[in-house]
Amino acid sequence: MTSLRHNPSIAQGLQIAEPKDEVRSAQSTLASLFERACAQFPDRVAVTCGADSITYRELSLAADRIAASLELPANALVAVYLDRSIEMVSVMLGIIKAGAAYLPLDPTYPEARIRQTLEDARPAVILTDATRAATLREHFDRVHIPDELLLETRTLRAKKPAPQDLAYVIYTSGSTGKPKGVMVTHHNVVRLLEQTSHWFHFNESDVWTMFHSFAFDFSVWEIWGSLLTGGRLVIVPYTVSRSPEDFYALLAAEHVTVLNQTPTAFSLLMQAEARVQPQPLALRFVIFGGEALNLRSLMPWFERHGDEQPQLINMYGITETTVHVTYRRIHTSDAHAETESLIGEPIPDLRLHLLDSNLRPVAFGETGEICVGGDGVALGYLNRPELTAERFIADPFNAGARLYRSGDLARRRADGELVYLGRADRQVKINGFRIELGEIESTLVTFPGCSQACVVPHNDATAGACLVAYFVAASSIDPIALRTFAAQQLPAHMRPTFFIRMESLPLNANGKVDRDALPPPQAATTAPQAPVPAHALEDRIAACWHRVLKNDAIGWNDNFFDVGGSSLLLAALRNELQTSLDKPIPVTWLFEHATIRSFAAKLNFEAQEKAPLQLTAQHKLTQQRDSFARMRQLRGGAR
Repeated sequence: MTSLRHNPSIAQGLQIAEPKDEVRSAQSTLASLFERACAQFPDRVAVTCGADSITYRELSLAADRIAASLELPANALVAVYLDRSIEMVSVMLGIIKAGAAYLPLDPTYPEARIRQTLEDARPAVILTDATRAATLREHFDRVHIPDELLLETRTLRAKKPAPQDLAYVIYTSGSTGKPKGVMVTHHNVVRLLEQTSHWFHFNESDVWTMFHSFAFDFSVWEIWGSLLTGGRLVIVPYTVSRSPEDFYALLAAEHVTVLNQTPTAFSLLMQAEARVQPQPLALRFVIFGGEALNLRSLMPWFERHGDEQPQLINMYGITETTVHVTYRRIHTSDAHAETESLIGEPIPDLRLHLLDSNLRPVAFGETGEICVGGDGVALGYLNRPELTAERFIADPFNAGARLYRSGDLARRRADGELVYLGRADRQVKINGFRIELGEIESTLVTFPGCSQACVVPHNDATAGACLVAYFVAASSIDPIALRTFAAQQLPAHMRPTFFIRMESLPLNANGKVDRDALPPPQAATTAPQAPVPAHALEDRIAACWHRVLKNDAIGWNDNFFDVGGSSLLLAALRNELQTSLDKPIPVTWLFEHATIRSFAAKLNFEAQEKAPLQLTAQHKLTQQRDSFARMRQLRGGAR
């Protein structure tokens, strides 16, 4: 697809016409705040993606062209189904400028999930690339390619969305049930940046990464936090986001100052930094969200960097309350002393309550459901009035206001600290005992050298209903050591039956632990085994697979992702292969050649391509003469 920046139709014939009787509103929408940033910093680079970049002026013109091509009423919904790119940001901004709302669709999601979302959301327009458009047009109307929309020169009549207009709809699966679209307004997002500015003071010198899927609400903070303050947004290619070493190199090369991470993704980054030659970083802030943060896991980072530059911040948040709810600065002393996930104080314009099932406040030390009120509370769920009424309720403490019931649990300690305890629906019942899985995970990571733990329920043919603990730890720590520690710390009904050591925990597209991708205990492939090849290269590749997957029973034609592999385990496999083969391995090769045999064939092909095929003319002539001589001999023998 042609880049918007280089499309000549962007700047040709574009006129921006505003109704004469329209009064400029205060800078209270995403569109108006972007225009302010554009007026202040027109020639500063707004977005980079690899070698491509676009200035604020160019980005504004590209967005205006998209806005002029969309003839939609206010609050209309436009689906964006594009790969990470400058064009994606231009299209999204153009939708906002048109007075519509964007619905981001992650291209890495399964097609069935994409179709389910579109059927539920019923967007007015779907913007995608040519390949995806061909498939979507069989099922949906008004599927367009952005380049096609730009062919006509139109006049943009500024619609100037109002603060309470819809800005975006992001679908979240939550923990149970059908995926649901959360409707968020301009005001919801603008006040998030305004109400946190005293903590961060973001400015035009900041460089942000768009690390997360833009279908995950963390991206709202990444994209608009950058573009509304004059900063530069660095779009992280998907393959780089799944290679911690490559991402670490990008942070250094791009002089990134604001990094947003889930705790799991950051743990992989810390491990990568420990493996490679350290590089100078320009980070001012590392901001956590999306999962419970184990403070002790941050000790290796603090030992290398201290806690002043960058500052580490934990921000608990919910999609339904516009990305972030609380703020807490993390210090080295916290990593030494705390074993609980502390989430800090609410953003100033939000109210946070811990309530029981009857919506009554719980006492200090008791567990309650996190309920949030204030200006961050979203409009509700798209096309789901019953669910909206169930979760967005009247605030019993503030007449006329609403509370969002999060389904998350927390408790207030005697010292006032707020402790996040995880999802209410992560409580499981094993042999009659109700168990909070987060409590077990928090205990396991207190074992020296254990950096991450994830506990899930499992039905085993022999053990019955039981728990499985997946952990990431130093190579000197084996499952027996962790099992012994758990027996010393946990009551019998809370002790996992299986302990599985992992190189890393698998992540989903949002950077959270993908529990569905965790291998079952004692997993082994059921695929038929091919004969062991004699080729030494395949043997060395297989040895790397065995070490990473902890499984020696792998077929030569088995797909990596079918035998316990994940996109993040590829990082570990890549390291093993590079060490064993003593050569750089592009991570894309591992995605494209996901079996031992096909990867070996790829390496052989690359070796042949680089072999001395650049023969001299004399060499080629000699080969031809030898070939002709053999042909004459064969013909003579045949007679």
